[in-house]
Amino acid sequence: MKMKIGFIGTGVMGASMAKFLEGELYVFNRTKLKAQELIEDGAVWCENPREVAEQAEVIFTMLGYPDDVRQMYLGEDGLIEYGRQGQVLIDCTTSSPELASEIARAAEEKGIFVLDAPVSGGDVGAQNGTLSTMVGGAQEVFYRVEPLLQSFSNSVSYFGPAGSGQHTKMANQIAIASGMIGVAESLYYAKSAGLDVERVLETISKGAAGSWSLSNLAPRMLSGDFKPGFYTHHFLKDMKIVLGEAEKMGIQLPGLQLAYELYNDLSDEQKKNDGTQTIINRYI
Repeated sequence: MKMKIGFIGTGVMGASMAKFLEGELYVFNRTKLKAQELIEDGAVWCENPREVAEQAEVIFTMLGYPDDVRQMYLGEDGLIEYGRQGQVLIDCTTSSPELASEIARAAEEKGIFVLDAPVSGGDVGAQNGTLSTMVGGAQEVFYRVEPLLQSFSNSVSYFGPAGSGQHTKMANQIAIASGMIGVAESLYYAKSAGLDVERVLETISKGAAGSWSLSNLAPRMLSGDFKPGFYTHHFLKDMKIVLGEAEKMGIQLPGLQLAYELYNDLSDEQKKNDGTQTIINRYI
C-alpha cells in the first residue's frame, strides 16, 4: 500500500522536491497553477491545507516566511488543529529556530510529530534531487521518515531537538552571504582589470576559490540571468533571522551584516523578483 504524502507549497523549490516523493501525493498551493505539473503527473489537488491534513500520513511544507509557517501550523485552520495523532509534519521552509520549537511543543500536545528540515542547494539541487537537508526534532521520528528526505537529497543530517535544523541552516546562510559578496567582487575586479572574465571564472572555480555559488551563480551573473533559483527577498528574510539569533546569543557577525546591507540596498524590484545573483548589480 502506497504511503499517503502531503506537500504544501509547490513553488520554485517545493514542486521539484515533491516530484521525487514516491507515494500517493496530495498537494496544495495558494496558486493552483504552480501545482499543475504535479497534478498532471497524478498528484491529488486539495482545496485547502485541511484537506491535506485529513488525507496524508506525512506532510511536507515549503513556505515563504516565518509568518506563513506560523499560520500554516498554529493558525485556526492550521495543520496542528486538523492533524491526527501519529501524523508527521516536516517543515522544509527556512524559518525561525524559536518558531520551530514552539510548533513542536504545540504538536506534541496532540500526539503529532514535527521536524524542521530546511534545505540548501537552490533550484538546481531541487530539480536534480541533490539538496542538503538539515533536520531537527525527535530522533526516532527522523529515522522513520529519513528515506523520504533522502529521495530529494544527496545529504540528510540530523542535528538534535526541534530548532536544530533551522540553526544549521542559519550557519549555511552565513557562509553563503559573505561568499556571494566575494563572487560578485571577484567578477567586478576581473572586469575592471580588463581580463576575459569568463576565462577568469573558469580558472578560479577549479582552484581554492571554488564554491557552489561560483560555479552555479557566477555564470548567471555574467549572462545577465537573474531568474530566481532562490529569491533575494527570501535571502534577506533568512539573514534577518540570523542577525536576530546572533543578537540573542550576544555575538557579532560583521560579514553577514555587510551582506544584509548590500542586498537591502538593491531596488525593490530586484529584491522582489530576482535571484540572489542579482548582487552583481550592486557593482556594475
